[in-house]
Amino acid sequence: MRTGGVLNVIGKLLILLSFFLLIPIPFSIYYSDGMVKAFLLSSALGALLGGILVALFVADEDLGFRDGFAVVVLSWVGLAFLGALPFYFSGQVPSFVDCFFESMSGFTTTGSTILEKIEVLPESVLLWRATTHWLGGMGIIVLSLAILPLLGAGGMQLFQAEMPGPTKDRLAPRIQDTARILWTVYVLFTLVEILLLMLGGLTFYDALCHSFATLATGGFSTHTESVGHFQSVYIETVIIIFMFLAGVNFSLHYQGLIRGRVSSYWKSEEFKLYVSLIVVAVVIIMVANAFGGIYEHIQDNARAVSFQVVSILTTTGFGTADFDHWPPVCKVLLVSLMFVGGCGGSTGGGIKVFRFLLFFKYARLQLHTLVHPKAVGTIKMGRVRVPREVKVAILGFFSLYSAFFIFASLLVTATGVDIVTGITAVIATLNNIGPGLHLVGPAQNFGHLPVLAKCVLIFCMLAGRLELYTVAVLLTPGFWAMARKPVFRWQQIKNGKRDGVS
Repeated sequence: MRTGGVLNVIGKLLILLSFFLLIPIPFSIYYSDGMVKAFLLSSALGALLGGILVALFVADEDLGFRDGFAVVVLSWVGLAFLGALPFYFSGQVPSFVDCFFESMSGFTTTGSTILEKIEVLPESVLLWRATTHWLGGMGIIVLSLAILPLLGAGGMQLFQAEMPGPTKDRLAPRIQDTARILWTVYVLFTLVEILLLMLGGLTFYDALCHSFATLATGGFSTHTESVGHFQSVYIETVIIIFMFLAGVNFSLHYQGLIRGRVSSYWKSEEFKLYVSLIVVAVVIIMVANAFGGIYEHIQDNARAVSFQVVSILTTTGFGTADFDHWPPVCKVLLVSLMFVGGCGGSTGGGIKVFRFLLFFKYARLQLHTLVHPKAVGTIKMGRVRVPREVKVAILGFFSLYSAFFIFASLLVTATGVDIVTGITAVIATLNNIGPGLHLVGPAQNFGHLPVLAKCVLIFCMLAGRLELYTVAVLLTPGFWAMARKPVFRWQQIKNGKRDGVS
């Protein structure tokens, strides 16, 4: 690992984030919430720390995959640390661990919160809370690739380490152009949703915050009651549509909406399974609620269930109903959907529909081989044969996921948290969902959990957002054994002069 080059890139990313920390200042002035100095100080600290790293360490034009893993993981930790400062300076979240939890939950688009009352935070801090979602949804490194030539020749390695999904679609020959296309679609969807929400009666502030959280499949709201606060069928419908779109592979949106190839959606097996899961889950839960007498009117049942199913499957985590009071079969089904998550290449979390689809295709092939030993079978997605390395990577992912899930659940429950709360808290954070069940249910929060449990869940958020492998690589001793000593800028200058003399 080229330590100096890695630290140089992290410094540039901190400087980039320090500019985004200035965005809430006009809102702070407008609402007179007293947070202008806090955001200026946070931005200055980020710029100072980033500037020191850039000044001290020399950029490296030959970043490899190991360097990409290090940059992505360490930069996300650093960005979450910097993003926690406004929460801390607000004075409403006295524990820095809680501030870091909230910030990491924002950037990883998890949506789990330690806040009992959301409205206690100043308006500008709530906007920053939503902004962390929006930046983390498509990825801060992908953003830097799209708008600035910050990352040099290592862009592809960084793109592959940060983007979700088992495969990374290149929509253009240059990776910078691919990043620009993805962010363009992302921004267009955000602007359209803001407009539609404002047409439904929301203020620009509420529309902006909820659009940021929706397209990132994050789930942070400006109200404790989440989207249920608005009591509006129109608002809920708009958010359902954009949660659904955010859970779809953004490459499909580019092909289907931007390039006009709408048939691309229905040619995708993953998209068809994604739609089928939503429809089947809505029907089953509506029937269970009807038999359980949860809702008097079918339209109320359909409205609540549709919203929650799409919110959970896309890992957004917005709420309009407390599903913790629904029949057990409904809760089991919703928890199952938490594991699935959105499509590969979406902003959704979870294991991804693509992986489950290939896993079941592989299982079906194995059963077919047992019945017909001489048969030669292949796995295809559409008409394309799935490479062996992708199949191996997906099976390895399931194994690694199981290990992470079991170990994290053991640690959280070992702190004294009950089994339902502890296990669903791990599910909610590892899959970047937001709410779990019981004491971390949709009407509860994570603030009451022990500090050690929160630290484990912070790690789960990061590992889940970066899809396990990126984080797991940094936990291996061999990775750090190959780290090179950083080259300081003055050493390069000194060596350059020496070479010039000789």
